Amino acid sequence: MVKQVIVLRTDLNMRKGKMVAQGAHASLLAILGDGSDVGGEHHLLDLDPSLLQWLHGDYRKICVGVGSEAELLDTHTKALAAGLRCSLVQDMGHTEFGGIPTFTAVAIGPADSQQVDAITGTFKLL
Repeated sequence: MVKQVIVLRTDLNMRKGKMVAQGAHASLLAILGDGSDVGGEHHLLDLDPSLLQWLHGDYRKICVGVGSEAELLDTHTKALAAGLRCSLVQDMGHTEFGGIPTFTAVAIGPADSQQVDAITGTFKLL
């Protein structure tokens, strides 16, 4: 099974809408961030087997929380070290966080569930 796990910081007490937006940013960035612009309005994606399975399957996404920036950054570092598709979102602070750029979310995958769970399996569901 292939899935994507979206990890959000719970210590920031983001409004629900803000949290959803940050998770959506992370999810899209994990997919589109690996692509490249090929001119004009075209963006080329590398459709590796995990991404293809996810796109043709159920788009499984799981949202979990961590309690600190350090946990979020550590999660991102572990996903990179494992060679997994991932993204790290830093909000610019225009609507929350007092104008201070703040790391808010990480998305890992789509990738094999066992590989993702090795990094995120102990986090609490949101």
